[in-house]
Amino acid sequence: MPIKVTLDAELQRAGMTGKELAQAIDLSETQMSLFRSGKVKGIRFATLAAMCEVLGCKPGDLIDFEPEGDGG
Repeated sequence: MPIKVTLDAELQRAGMTGKELAQAIDLSETQMSLFRSGKVKGIRFATLAAMCEVLGCKPGDLIDFEPEGDGG
């Protein structure tokens, strides 16, 4: 999957844990863990916006795009 979750870097910058962020945005720790590990297929914009609000960042700070190689 070329989409990479970069939330951990923002959590570190903000001095927060995933558990603290999950509590702040009323998300289960399980869902936060799944997002952090990249095991979710999607995320609601409202959840992404809440993360950005708490962390003081933009959506692009939480996810990145790394194109897969073309083999050549």
